[in-house]
Amino acid sequence: MKAMRFHEYGGSDVLRHEDVELPVPGAGQVRIRVAATSFNGVDANIRGGFMQGPIPVELPHTPGIDVSGTVDALGDGVDNVAVGEQVIGFLPMDKDGAAAEYVLAPAEILAAAPSSVPLADAAALPTVGLTAYQALFDHAQLVAGQRVLINGAGGAVGSYAVQLAKAAGATVIAVAGPRSAERVEEADQIVDHSTTDVATAVTEPVDVVLNLAPIEPGQLAALVGLIRDGGVLVNTTVWMPAPSDEQRGVRGIDLFVRSDAAQLAELAERIDAGSLRIDVADRRRLQDLAAVQDEGAAGRLPGKTIVVP
Repeated sequence: MKAMRFHEYGGSDVLRHEDVELPVPGAGQVRIRVAATSFNGVDANIRGGFMQGPIPVELPHTPGIDVSGTVDALGDGVDNVAVGEQVIGFLPMDKDGAAAEYVLAPAEILAAAPSSVPLADAAALPTVGLTAYQALFDHAQLVAGQRVLINGAGGAVGSYAVQLAKAAGATVIAVAGPRSAERVEEADQIVDHSTTDVATAVTEPVDVVLNLAPIEPGQLAALVGLIRDGGVLVNTTVWMPAPSDEQRGVRGIDLFVRSDAAQLAELAERIDAGSLRIDVADRRRLQDLAAVQDEGAAGRLPGKTIVVP
C-alpha cells in the first residue's frame, strides 16, 4: 500500500510518499481502508519533533489522527464492528495514522460514520468535533440559558462549538474574522476581531469563555474579566496555561482532547439528523500532504481540510 511517512523529525520535506507493507490487525484491532484523513496542527508538531515528550512515536511514522473509511479486516476479539462497515475515529496519537491507504485502529474508538455526507468528508469530524463537545459539556458544563463567548469561532473547532452551544440553548457570542463569518452564522452575536475590541463588544458578563485562538497571554488574561463570578474559561492552546481568578471563583481549564466513541457516535447522529453541519473547506490528495501541513502552519487553510488517498 501507499502511505506518507517520515523517517526523521524535521520540516515538511521529510515526508515521503512510499510503499509500505499492508498492516495486519492484532487482538482488539481492525484494519480500515481509508477514505480520508484530515489536517490537524498536532500532525505537523509531531513531525517537527516538538511533541516527543507527550506524544512519543516510533519512526518511521505515518501521520493523520482522524480517519473515515471502511472496515477491511478484524483482529481477534473484535465484535463491535463488522467487515464492510463505514466508520470514523480519532486514532491514538502515538501510533501510525491514516495518511495511508489502510490503517489499524483499536475497535473500541470507532463509531459508525454519518450516512448523510460523503464518507471522505466525515474525516473532518472526529478530533475537532470531540474537542468542541468536550470543551463545552465535559469541562464548561454548559447548560441552556447560559452565555458563552467562543474566541476563534471561525476555525474548524469553532464551527462545531457554535452549533453545539446553540443546540444546547445557550446564547453564543462568536469572535471570528470576516473570512469565516459564514461558518458561525448560527451565533447570536458575531464580533469581528480584526476591527472590534472583544472586551468593548461584550456588554454583559458571560458564563463560559472557550478560547480556540493562538492569542497573546495578555489577551487571554483579558478574557477572564468578561466572565461572571463562578464561571469558567476553557483553553485549547495548551502551550499557554489557562488563567483563572480565584477571588471571583473563575476557573481556568486546559483542554486535552481524548478519544470517546460514544460522544463521536452522538455527533454523527446529529449530522444525520440535520442538527450539526460538517464544514469541509478543501479536499487534497495524499501526495500533497507536505504542502497541506505547510499551509496549515502558515495559517492559510480556511477551515477543515481533508486528505484523500
